[in-house]
Amino acid sequence: MPSKASTFRTGFVAIIGRPNVGKSTLTNRLVGAKVSITSKKAQTTRHRIHGILTTDTAQLIFVDTPGFQKKHLNALNRAMNRNISSALLDVSVVVLVVEAGRWGQGENDLLAMLPDEVPVILAINKIDRLKDKVELLPFIAQVAALRDFAAIYPLSAEQGDGCDALIVGATTHLPESPMIFDADDFTDRPERFLAAEILREKLFRNLGEELPYGIAVEIEQFEMEGDLRRIHAAIVVDKAGHKSIVIGKQGEQLKRISTDARKGMESLFGGRVWLETWVKVKSGWADDQRALKSLGYE
Repeated sequence: MPSKASTFRTGFVAIIGRPNVGKSTLTNRLVGAKVSITSKKAQTTRHRIHGILTTDTAQLIFVDTPGFQKKHLNALNRAMNRNISSALLDVSVVVLVVEAGRWGQGENDLLAMLPDEVPVILAINKIDRLKDKVELLPFIAQVAALRDFAAIYPLSAEQGDGCDALIVGATTHLPESPMIFDADDFTDRPERFLAAEILREKLFRNLGEELPYGIAVEIEQFEMEGDLRRIHAAIVVDKAGHKSIVIGKQGEQLKRISTDARKGMESLFGGRVWLETWVKVKSGWADDQRALKSLGYE
């Protein structure tokens, strides 16, 4: 619990970056709990996620955003890009996540979006993957010349190196304010949403490159029976041919995905889960505003 004698700070911290730079892994590391799903597939994160970290002196509300990109601009991607823009409106500090040694047009586009009046921290992620650590200092010098960053932190979200320093640095930019959420909250998202995200993560991880991009999860029923969560989930695909990919031979693929998802839910929720899944076709959903709204993307 926070000390009453010290000044307490509370604020929102937007975490932005292009796809696959490790924003969700960083969010989970900073929060100390799994609030954002992760996979090697680009744009695994599609929603704006709030992860909450409460320390003795501050409450940091991290806003994990989808990866910004301009390559595929259907209605789904436009909605995800709007999520990034709106996340920048009411935050105390922005953390721009980049991959060590990589800076391209995507990063330049994001820099152009950033408001001048909000401090921006640059998080250089995946330093553990640099073959030659000597390359890091010239890279830092190169990117430091592009903007007056409030701070620059080389780190590894996967291993946790440098993350504590980032928390301390971000805290200094938060306004003096009492906490918004309870001290033991780690996200403001309901369990129904988290269940859908866990199932979507297991789809991404089990199917890999086979996974069609036009796939979503819809929780059609979520009920509590004592400590048992009874969940009915529809896996939505764009084309009839994708249905067989998800189901697999004799249903083995879907069975494996569902088992992994159920175990993930039980671990996160701390209770038993009964999960029923099926696959349904909703053609063109990723470019249909009504379908996007029903799936929670608008």
